[in-house]
Amino acid sequence: MKLNTIFLAITIGLLSAFTACKGNTNHKYSSSMTFGQEDTLKYARNLRLEKIDGDGGTAYLATIRNPWDTVKNLRKYLLVPKGMKNVADVPGATKINIPIENALVYSSIHAGLLSDLEADDKIGGVCNARYITDKKLQDRIMNGDVVDCGEGLNPDVEQIINLHPDLVMLSPFENNDRYAKVSQLGIPILECADYMEMFPLGQAEWMKFYGLLFGKADVAANNFQEIESRYEEIRKQAAKRTLRPRVIMDQPYNNSWSVPGGYSTMGRIIEDAGGVNPFAQIKSAGGVALAPERVLAEADDADIWLVRYNQKGEKTLQELSLDGMVNSQFKAFKTGNVYGCNTYYIPFFDETPFHPERLIEELSMIFEAYASSSEPSHLRYFKKMSK
Repeated sequence: MKLNTIFLAITIGLLSAFTACKGNTNHKYSSSMTFGQEDTLKYARNLRLEKIDGDGGTAYLATIRNPWDTVKNLRKYLLVPKGMKNVADVPGATKINIPIENALVYSSIHAGLLSDLEADDKIGGVCNARYITDKKLQDRIMNGDVVDCGEGLNPDVEQIINLHPDLVMLSPFENNDRYAKVSQLGIPILECADYMEMFPLGQAEWMKFYGLLFGKADVAANNFQEIESRYEEIRKQAAKRTLRPRVIMDQPYNNSWSVPGGYSTMGRIIEDAGGVNPFAQIKSAGGVALAPERVLAEADDADIWLVRYNQKGEKTLQELSLDGMVNSQFKAFKTGNVYGCNTYYIPFFDETPFHPERLIEELSMIFEAYASSSEPSHLRYFKKMSK
């Protein structure tokens, strides 16, 4: 399932509402949550984790803020290690016994993350199997070792019952009851709202939460530390550049053009990589639908154009000009500075949510090449579009 759609604005002024008070010091919850070497959540805004000490281990209370109504919570989860005793229920929290041994995963993004966390053997079933790009997982599905539970919008409930997973991982959308049938099975449903984070490292930081769920907290902490270090290294280098190209993303579809808002992860990565987002003034945490004519009016002078598309063959500039009436009128098109990413075979949407360091590195290389009038090499996702 591709999660590059359905994003809504989040008002930045409400961010502080998520910083909850620590409460009575005699309460058995600790308001500071640590992983491994005292690595706390620094970037995630829609997730809070609290440690709960008890007999035989440590439990955790995970609170997910509602991204569409930031003064409310979306879900609470009580993560209890198997064998831990005397852990009282938390009102309104779904109890999950950890580590998870058998998960049903809806999204190829989270399937890929579990592979990174060395927990892909805990995937017992998937939905939307046709979107899975991981070769090892594809083979396990073909061999029947991983159960294909149908489409996310209409899952095979009988298969899910037979699988009897410990946990269902899916991505929530506002006012969406698409998993109503699954929720009636009594299986804990984890609403993975990581994609609604406003900072690239914020979404990636959710891997610490997923690491806890699957008994891979140390792996998650180490992975994130490397990601953070690399991202910050590139960001600081890019900040030294004096020439910052104006960058537009994608193209019109059905007479509407989704551009990255100023608070979106893509918008922030463009800026962090040394570029300028022409739509940064739109205070949105996701994509913003604009008329193509407005995009042309505000960004006709864009220096670089990054186009993500999905088709069997490579898109050319000629084809791009036929895709939309305004497409050939942009400066980037006229100068040939258009880069395409064919998601038909390139796992852009699977990798970049939890590997923003790979994307900022690539964009930084493209922007640097533009500044020096050279051609970037060894690109992972994009390639310059031919005529």
